[in-house]
Amino acid sequence: MAYADQQMSGNRITALVIVALIHLVVGYALITGLAYEGVRQIMKKVTTVDIKKEEEKKPPPPPPKQKDLPPPPIVAPPVKIDIAPAPPQIQTVATPPPAPPPIVLAPPPAAPPPSQARGATPKNQGSWAARIQDNYPGDALRAEKQGRVGVRVSIGPDGRVTSCSVTSSSGTPSLDSAACDGMMRYARYNPALDDSGQPTSGSAATAIVYRLNN
Repeated sequence: MAYADQQMSGNRITALVIVALIHLVVGYALITGLAYEGVRQIMKKVTTVDIKKEEEKKPPPPPPKQKDLPPPPIVAPPVKIDIAPAPPQIQTVATPPPAPPPIVLAPPPAAPPPSQARGATPKNQGSWAARIQDNYPGDALRAEKQGRVGVRVSIGPDGRVTSCSVTSSSGTPSLDSAACDGMMRYARYNPALDDSGQPTSGSAATAIVYRLNN
């Protein structure tokens, strides 16, 4: 823009100089008697050129009007998240604490000895069973009664029978009674033992068979 103004100013100065020269020429022509019409045509031409040059200088057109654009979206700045955990605080100790006392574990209790308990068992059963069977009741023998008597006995620490009860009757009272009497008198057992192996009271079950010899 400054260059165009300087160029237009130079043109005007040139035009003014030309006009001044023309006036001088006209004045000289008048003085010298030159034809007035020729001088007028020259002045008209110069003046027209100067006016056209002045008219060509027009203000620049205004810049195009920008269209209304929507405002840019508002974007929130990203939130900075510190995911690095804080380092543990290191505490320096001038004097280390004393070592804890050693832990003394008590030995496990000793396992108890195996149990020696057992029940009573017959002792020479064949011998005393035969003696009981030989003690045949007289009334049953005369009536030719026979049968099987089931009994259950209690046995003391010495292995002898302390009590007897009939668990299965033969059907003949004298045979049932003879079976328990014979067990009390003749039966012998190895006594029952407790956990430490000492003799103790026990019980056992057996049967006495009474049969007639034909």
